[in-house]
Amino acid sequence: MGDERQLRVVVADDVLLMRQGVVRVLEAIPGVDVVAECDDAEQLLAAVAKHEPDVALTDIAMPPTHTDEGIRAAIQLRSERPDLGIVVLSQYAEPDYVLDLFDNGSDHLGYLLKERIGDPEELARAVDAVAAGDSVVDPKIVEILVSARSSADRAVDRLTPRETEVLSVMAEGLNNAAIAQRLVLSDKAVAKHINAIFSKLDLGGDEASHRRVKAVLTWLAH
Repeated sequence: MGDERQLRVVVADDVLLMRQGVVRVLEAIPGVDVVAECDDAEQLLAAVAKHEPDVALTDIAMPPTHTDEGIRAAIQLRSERPDLGIVVLSQYAEPDYVLDLFDNGSDHLGYLLKERIGDPEELARAVDAVAAGDSVVDPKIVEILVSARSSADRAVDRLTPRETEVLSVMAEGLNNAAIAQRLVLSDKAVAKHINAIFSKLDLGGDEASHRRVKAVLTWLAH
């Protein structure tokens, strides 16, 4: 971990072997203390309220429907505790879930494929990053959303210095008004820059919120 204090972590996964595997990897990381294990979203919400952890790791598909309970729990936790680090673990690359998760900003959020969690260093970096307020997105997810890292580089290179600055602040999760205040711009100027960013990154057709998330993920890939 980046400092000597213990990071308190809650783990949620309805598959016992997978959950225990994640816990064992976490327990092998210096500075990490697993304070609770959960097998559904309701238990996850209760455990976070009880233990007040620094980070919550959750699977996507959990009881009762085994569809998106983990994502919905993560979104609820994010609204209730914006400083909580959240890492969503997925067996498959699901870009739509990433868009839902990052819809209101990217700080304190991570999305990893489960194939990554066998590497303690990889998982340690993710836990440390979201606890510190940063973002972690599995490279395979980024590749799907922006086609390839090289195309993301080329796309970002098309932006003007001011547009790049706006995008970098957008990646911190700020809305238009906050971006305007940070960069001392008018709301109209910010909206104009963001529309130019969408155009230059070829992000047309989707809802505005999804285009915003894709722009941020393109920036992260770059």
